[in-house]
Amino acid sequence: MLFDAYITLGIFALTILGLIVLQKRPVAVFGATLVALIACDLVTKNQLLTSIANPGLITLILLMLCSLALEKTRLLRVIASKTIVDSYYSTWFRLFGVTTFFSSILNNTAVVATLLSPIRNNPHHFASKLLLPLSYASILGGTLTLIGTSTNLIVNSMYIEASGKSLSFFSFTAVGAILVLCCGVAMFFCNRMLPSIEQNKATSEGYFIDAKVSVDSQLVGYSVEVNGLRHLESLFLVEIVREGRLISPVSPSEIIHPSDRLIFCGDITKLLQLGQFSGLEIFAEKTGTINSNLTEVVIRQESLLVGRTLKTTGFRALFDAAVVAIRRDGERVSGKLGDVVIRSGDFLVLAVGGDYKSRTNINKNFLTLSGVEPESRINGWKAWLSVGGFVTTIILAAVGVLDLLEGLVLLLGSLLFTRCLTTNEIVRRFPVDIWLVVSSAILLSNALVNSGIVEFIGGFIGQFNGPQYVYTALILVYLITWIMTEFVTNNAAAALMFPIGYTVALGFGVDVLPFVMAVAFAASGSFISPYGYQTNLMVFNAGNYRLNDFVKIGLPISVVYALVVMIFVPVFFPF
Repeated sequence: MLFDAYITLGIFALTILGLIVLQKRPVAVFGATLVALIACDLVTKNQLLTSIANPGLITLILLMLCSLALEKTRLLRVIASKTIVDSYYSTWFRLFGVTTFFSSILNNTAVVATLLSPIRNNPHHFASKLLLPLSYASILGGTLTLIGTSTNLIVNSMYIEASGKSLSFFSFTAVGAILVLCCGVAMFFCNRMLPSIEQNKATSEGYFIDAKVSVDSQLVGYSVEVNGLRHLESLFLVEIVREGRLISPVSPSEIIHPSDRLIFCGDITKLLQLGQFSGLEIFAEKTGTINSNLTEVVIRQESLLVGRTLKTTGFRALFDAAVVAIRRDGERVSGKLGDVVIRSGDFLVLAVGGDYKSRTNINKNFLTLSGVEPESRINGWKAWLSVGGFVTTIILAAVGVLDLLEGLVLLLGSLLFTRCLTTNEIVRRFPVDIWLVVSSAILLSNALVNSGIVEFIGGFIGQFNGPQYVYTALILVYLITWIMTEFVTNNAAAALMFPIGYTVALGFGVDVLPFVMAVAFAASGSFISPYGYQTNLMVFNAGNYRLNDFVKIGLPISVVYALVVMIFVPVFFPF
């Protein structure tokens, strides 16, 4: 038993170390943890199967899949069009209200992705004055309900595994509502610190498009001016790559040579203008799908593309897609598209093939954004079914008429049967990474129990019986979870810290719910790092922010957030 305890502690410590060192690959770290636990015989076969099929985890997966149908309707887009008005303060309040409400019942990444483009291209206000509040509001909205964020559902899945009971739909609402109110006020007063960053064409619509001049092109031998390359709508010829040499700026009198690479910058929706020039081939044109299947994505932090060029990754074979254009948070991308070193947060526009949507690696490497992608939309009765079915299921589950898991199974079946969703979409967007992270964390908590570590910690903590020790322990659990969230992402922090918080509560002999809630709220409180939460990464690039902007705005909000949680969690969930 003692040997098993040492091995389990070692695996636990290495998991945390791995998440810190390999921040971009949490799935690989948790996958290694799962393999190690099984290889060392620290868990039983029944515990393995139970962790994979945990009811809370299955509920999370089904919720994310059912919400895909809502993304395909016009609901959020119509609301987005009504949100931005002439008055900045009116826009701010509308944006905050809309974002918090929809983030409480939908995937907040989808909410932010929908509102991103209208804000970025609005004619009334600096986008940088709205995008950071957008991300923070989506985080706060997620704390309102059980289904508001994957963090809450992950904590609930582990709570079910540990206690056999589930948190209710509104367990988080009281504290979450106070967080929305208090942090909303703090955000409003911090508005003056938001930067005013001009969204010029190089930043707001600054996609860089690589086009090659064929040997027999009619452009060859004539100048840029004569060829009409300076008179395109919203596209600008910024440089020419010729035999490894960069020509920039491009003079109107510059003569076009065979095999020149013409690098344009501008509005990606105007891309098809280039088709009017004989012998001018877009980088991705060989796929034959550039006219209809354009998809805009952002590179995930853990993507295998990060730090590599498109040429060396075998991009087309990996994803059945080719890169049409690239944009990097307002920074000019220079040279041939195939030679650009990819960074996390880069925006790409892809021309996708017929097999793209069925590839299982898409969701692991990209966040798919709306606006450019001509993805299938649902209208009419299918849209009403998607929205009405989802809302009805959530309401029935909230009032206790229908079990949420059962309701989501019925809803998903209906969406598939009516073709509101397709099996290809389910496969493409299936959250395998979350499934692996949560099931591995549940298995790790089982190993901590099996090896006697939980019993030992409980006995040690039981020596301290004073109420001041309990509250101090609650603060420490919150702080450690929050720090891990900023460094290793919210889902990983929740999954790792739950067994610790739960065990500490048992050791003191008090109700476990205050510690469970502290872990859940702390894991959602990522305001300082642009990499701790997906929505932060999305607005970080779109708003051309610097890390200092997140620290300056996020630090006071984090303090207010922590104070609210530490004051009101013990009030609504007494020890």
